Amino acid sequence: MVEIILLVVLLAFVAAVVIKSIALIPQGEAAIIERLGSYTRTVSGGLTFLIPFIDRVRARIDTRERVVSFPPQAVITQDNLTVAIDIVVTFQINEPAKAIYGVDNYIVGVEQISVATLRDVVGGMTLEETLTSRDTINRRLRGELDAATSKWGLRISRVELKAIDPPPSIQQSMEMQMKADREKRAMILTAEGRRESDIKTAEGEKQARILSAEGDKHASILAAEAERQAMMLRAEGERASRYLEAQGQARAIQKINAAVKASKLTPEVLAYQYLEKLPELAQGQASTMWMIPSQFGDSLEQFARAFAQKDEEGVFRYEPNGVDEETREMAEPENIDEWFSTASDPEIAAAVAAATAVANKPVDPELHEVKAAKKASSSRHSAPDSTTAEIEGSTEGSSVEQSAIDQ
Repeated sequence: MVEIILLVVLLAFVAAVVIKSIALIPQGEAAIIERLGSYTRTVSGGLTFLIPFIDRVRARIDTRERVVSFPPQAVITQDNLTVAIDIVVTFQINEPAKAIYGVDNYIVGVEQISVATLRDVVGGMTLEETLTSRDTINRRLRGELDAATSKWGLRISRVELKAIDPPPSIQQSMEMQMKADREKRAMILTAEGRRESDIKTAEGEKQARILSAEGDKHASILAAEAERQAMMLRAEGERASRYLEAQGQARAIQKINAAVKASKLTPEVLAYQYLEKLPELAQGQASTMWMIPSQFGDSLEQFARAFAQKDEEGVFRYEPNGVDEETREMAEPENIDEWFSTASDPEIAAAVAAATAVANKPVDPELHEVKAAKKASSSRHSAPDSTTAEIEGSTEGSSVEQSAIDQ
């Protein structure tokens, strides 16, 4: 029985020795090994053998990056306003031995240094600067913490201000200020919109007046040009009319002269005509007395002796000269149908066509081009328009009229 008890005790002692001589350290942790109370080494991530009852694990340190959030801290700003600020610190233990032997509690140390640095930084800023200078505060906090905790084996990777809570009254005032600021900007934007609208309206009216003035100017210019061309055409017409009238009078005189020559008038007929016209000469209102010269018979006798021949009976008889072929053709009637042609002059037709084209010119050229393309595609095989026919007719009539003038 005693041997069994001794065997059990021996097995228990062997098991305890084995357990004390082996330590399993997980990945992401570091263990501080002490031998007889003094620091020996730091092990991490694996199986570690220890001397039983001599070596021991002092502490296990988490070497992963840790995020610690500290409770809100009351901080007074430069303008004597108390704000509550929450801090989030991200750090990692690079030297576990320093974290164990260099400081009693590195979490409390990081918190206290953060609060002290935060009060120092925020104390030199106003509330508005504090709310808008988060990056500056974060950088200063990280620099101070990194410098202070480097001897503890810590590395401060990031410091963030999670929240900055001003007092309720200040927060209400800020909300009212923001509301007033937004209303102010809304009123400014509304005023600017109205101003832009008025400017655009004025610009539109200005452009409309300019276009109207341009239209009136072009209309006046076209009217003046039309009046000038009309006056020139009237002058040309009057000149042509006078020329034609003079040509007609000359032609009439030629026709009368040719007719007289072709009729072979004798002095006796001329004398009879002279005597026949004498009563008409005496019918004037201012003719109270009219006398026939006594030498009238002598003049006729001398004319007859000069141009007539004495026949067998002793009477002087006038024998007219022969009529040549040119005089006979001149005395023949002519075709006067072309004199009464009412065809327009080509210049007048061209001027009317140009004025019609200007009057029909659209205001929007792009819309007119689209309509013209549609119209051209629908009437591609249609007959020529009436304007071309009128112009061609006017040209033909004017050519006939010009030929009449030349004749």
